[in-house]
Amino acid sequence: MQVVIFRLNDEQFAVETAKVQNISDMMKITKVPKAPKYIRGLINLRGNIISLLNLNLLLDIDNTSENQENIIIISMDEEVVGISVDQVDEVLDVNESMIEAIGDSDRKAYIKGVIKFKDRIVTLVDIDKLILS
Repeated sequence: MQVVIFRLNDEQFAVETAKVQNISDMMKITKVPKAPKYIRGLINLRGNIISLLNLNLLLDIDNTSENQENIIIISMDEEVVGISVDQVDEVLDVNESMIEAIGDSDRKAYIKGVIKFKDRIVTLVDIDKLILS
């Protein structure tokens, strides 16, 4: 399985590349009045209007960084959404055996598991459960 590894604050997360349609630099965001807090606004990606979600709010992570540099465009079923992240670090091939289940936690429903590397641990996000819930 291939994953895109990105950063929110000082934590690293991953999503499967099968769900990723595109990775873009931050662009102009049009605010939507009375939208839920987790919706940062709308972006125009090559003529397509896409909702931009605040992943920090969805994962309950403090948003201390105002310097979110990248947008990951996620394609799910027939819907396309963007998630804003501090930085996209890399794309890696991950062996399924490297993914470990995690114990009970508040975010467990959205987390597929953790990927253990020699020098770090990366949280694998189940983007379908996160966004469709």
